[in-house]
Amino acid sequence: MKKTLLILSILLLSQTVTAQLFSKEKIKNNENFDKDRLSWGFYLGLNAYDFQFTYEEDLEDILVETTTGFNVGLISNLRINDYFDLRFEPGLYITQRNLQYDPGYFGGSPNNADLFREVKSTYVHFPLLLKISTKRINNFKPFIVGGISTAINLSSNEENPDDNSFGQFRTKRSVAFYELGFGIDLYLYWFKFTPSIRGVFALNDELVRDNDPNSPWTGNVASMKTRGVFLNFTFQ
Repeated sequence: MKKTLLILSILLLSQTVTAQLFSKEKIKNNENFDKDRLSWGFYLGLNAYDFQFTYEEDLEDILVETTTGFNVGLISNLRINDYFDLRFEPGLYITQRNLQYDPGYFGGSPNNADLFREVKSTYVHFPLLLKISTKRINNFKPFIVGGISTAINLSSNEENPDDNSFGQFRTKRSVAFYELGFGIDLYLYWFKFTPSIRGVFALNDELVRDNDPNSPWTGNVASMKTRGVFLNFTFQ
């Protein structure tokens, strides 16, 4: 008897969840939210940036240790129709990557300080994105998003005359990216809440070479491109 009641309860719960998620019942929260031509919001989030290296010669890889950074920014959304939106999401992205070099890059017995570089980055990020959504189902709507972006790295040291021989690892100030991601719009009683995940991939080499073409830090690097993952929480 207890097993029968349990099975019936599970079936009833499944039917209730299915009805809430996939039925054509009337939308409850913010029914006309997406009808505005323009809408605004802000986001908070986390990031994990990495570097993708390609090399001139087949030597030991430069190891990249990623850390968790912080994102904050604004959103302006232009509605095209029920399924397409154009979004501009300028923001501030703060992160750090640590590079560990193999001793084989250096002759003799290198100092531990020579084998390690901290690369701190503060990006002012300007993405222009196309958001492609499914039909709204009650109080949620999945979507994919993609586009291009550019960023200014306020911590780049590009113009610094000192290079790695003085302990200064330099990166370029301007970076271009393409971006791809997905998320889900959740229509709450007072506002729309959107968690999303997005990958970003640099299009240009970000490394500023040392003055010495045979530098152990940069001499074997053909290109160094940023890539990363964003986890954003949007409020509109």
